[in-house]
Amino acid sequence: MFKKTACYLSLFLLVAPLVAAAEEGDPALAQTTLAQLSVNCPDLAARVDFPTVMSLQALYQQNAGQALWSNDGRLQALQVQLQQLADDGLDPARYSLPDEGAYPNAACTDIAISERYLQALHDLRFGYLPQKRLEPVWKTNPQLPDRQAMVLQFAVTGLHNPVEAFEQARPSLDLYRNLRELYARQRQLPLADWQSVPGGSLLQPDKRDARVPALARRLFNEGYLSVPPPETDEHYGPSLVDAMKSFQLHHSLQADGVVGPWTVTELNISPAMRREQLRINLERMRWLAQDLEPDSVLVNVAAAQLTVYQGGAPIWQTRTQVGRAERQTPLIKSRITRLTLNPTWTIPPTIMREDKLPEIRRDPEFLSRHNLRVLDRDGMPVAVENVDWDHPGTLMLRQDPGAKNPLGKMAIRFPNPFSVYLHDTPSQALFSKGPRAFSSGCVRIEQVMHLRDLLVTAAERTRTDTLLASELTHEFRLAKPVPILLGYWTAQADSQGRAVYVPDIYQRDAVLSAAGSRAL
Repeated sequence: MFKKTACYLSLFLLVAPLVAAAEEGDPALAQTTLAQLSVNCPDLAARVDFPTVMSLQALYQQNAGQALWSNDGRLQALQVQLQQLADDGLDPARYSLPDEGAYPNAACTDIAISERYLQALHDLRFGYLPQKRLEPVWKTNPQLPDRQAMVLQFAVTGLHNPVEAFEQARPSLDLYRNLRELYARQRQLPLADWQSVPGGSLLQPDKRDARVPALARRLFNEGYLSVPPPETDEHYGPSLVDAMKSFQLHHSLQADGVVGPWTVTELNISPAMRREQLRINLERMRWLAQDLEPDSVLVNVAAAQLTVYQGGAPIWQTRTQVGRAERQTPLIKSRITRLTLNPTWTIPPTIMREDKLPEIRRDPEFLSRHNLRVLDRDGMPVAVENVDWDHPGTLMLRQDPGAKNPLGKMAIRFPNPFSVYLHDTPSQALFSKGPRAFSSGCVRIEQVMHLRDLLVTAAERTRTDTLLASELTHEFRLAKPVPILLGYWTAQADSQGRAVYVPDIYQRDAVLSAAGSRAL
């Protein structure tokens, strides 16, 4: 409530001179119409809230309270910009300008145009869907931007040039700009036409299968095969395997040419949904642009991929493993504050209850084979033979450092309420898979030592090398915390401007698409 009040107060201070001028008798538009909007323009008043009225008053203050859109050139420029929002995945109809005669007088019409102008700038900058409800991001220190003031700034600075206003509002993030360019091209083209591919057992290279002709037609229709395939050839031969590997590579799958369930799922996503996937990920990118700092670590949970940014540009990328669908990796904005070197692993309660206890009950040697110690709630050792494993109570299991420890050599910590962190892993073979949703929520990192090098100073690197060599557990606090953002998106453009799709491992795209349809 305090933040809202502060926002309204800042807007009030902007419009205060205008109010004073009106009291002195200046017959300005803001005095005669905005001051009594519910009386003068009841239909318009029903669709605008108090902060919007305050923003409108501040906007008109910059024009001495007079009409903003009586200049035909400015109005035409605004109309062009509104139509171009289609390239941003926004529906221009959402911001359609009022028809002549829709309001009782020219002043109401002018204010209605300004309201659409402000709404369009807001949605372009921040998105038109409620991220907090659909895909919330937990934040260490949530600092909400003054959206009203920011949108007003765009609107005012671009008042004489709507092109500039929209360009300032549009996210500058390369991920957004590249995806926008791709979507702008794609939406102008007729939808592709491809048929679904039947499911079945794994299709291995050089095998024969009745589904091969359908598979070949599918790959040809999307351009992965350059020559129309024979209609009766059931041999899964080299040219078709190479085309399938290319398809898998551009759909974030294991590019081995083997056609399994994930590949069939991706093949059978319709052309319309593929285009919609580009559009809804533009919305995600608008959200992402608010939280990504110039020097930070960015994890795309859907793609199981980590990127390090410096100065706003990506400098290094590696593969990760993320949470399974039933134990999803949460979306988080935090700061990496410390490294746990040679970590022990205290098994989280859910994993203890659902995974480890059944194993212990089946196999009495499970604890010793995995180097697990039993501790009470105070961390004191407990004799295994004294434990009733059917009713273990509040006991904990802890694994000492070593080759079998699932956290590997290092855990990378950042504050969050989910007990989630980045860490090394002995399960290196899984990095070659795709999708890579294997963990219980934490993010496993390939080449964790290189990531360490990018997080620390030269002196810190030397010190942590010494501590790692000791093979003892150490908590090492970074001199300079590093921002980290765990986001989720399922499509982007590669360096050649081609679409790269990601399996929607948490089944969120359909929900976002449906919410967008309701909002438009």
